[in-house]
Amino acid sequence: MNITVCVKRVPDTATRIRIADDGRGIMQDGVKYVLSPYDEFAVEAALQLVEAAGEGQVTLLSYGPPATAETLRSGLALGAHRAVLLTGEPDMDGWATAQVLASELAGSDDALVLFGIKAVDDDQQQVGPMVAELLGRPCATAVAAMDVEGGVATCRRAVEGGQEVVEMDLPAVATVTKGRYEPRYASLRGIMMAKRKPLVEKPAPEVESGLVVEALTYPPERPDGRIVGEGVDAVAELVRLLREEAKVL
Repeated sequence: MNITVCVKRVPDTATRIRIADDGRGIMQDGVKYVLSPYDEFAVEAALQLVEAAGEGQVTLLSYGPPATAETLRSGLALGAHRAVLLTGEPDMDGWATAQVLASELAGSDDALVLFGIKAVDDDQQQVGPMVAELLGRPCATAVAAMDVEGGVATCRRAVEGGQEVVEMDLPAVATVTKGRYEPRYASLRGIMMAKRKPLVEKPAPEVESGLVVEALTYPPERPDGRIVGEGVDAVAELVRLLREEAKVL
């Protein structure tokens, strides 16, 4: 079984983000970039499926600047077999990104194309389904567990209050969320082997973006808290404020 996992290079969630002087991007100084955490679930899912099949390979595919190669090496260290980097400067337009990725995947006969359910920087949750549409493949989103047998993928989707079971004929596309797939740690041997695994870099096709970022702003400052009273006598006033001011009741 051959599987391609589309991954993204994102700022570490522990990194303090500062808006650039032009107000349309972030300052790069001191920003640590990592493999998007939800993509790690997808990589783990691919590795487990290939291991269960007893044959096949996992390919990582990414669209980003040349520095993304370092992030792909971290994915290779986890056990992926090869990587492809489409070099370019993606923006917030998920449709443009989907077209770039689909152009590379169009000639692939891999049984599955996996994504993390979302990237932690833009939180759009749309590139995976868009790629599936462009490829003409069925797609399941928010997959917490997956089993493949006889050319059919049985996916358990995380939905409110439980799970939904979906079956798809292969080849197919899925976006993976936290569930069965707890990402493994890279071993020292894996890190050393990653340096010798094939990583192909080639220019991404030019796709016109339909989205323009006008401005980035910081979240508003939290207002100072206030004491509305003490003990049980304050309950009625607290409930009134939650209903009338905060509008959370």
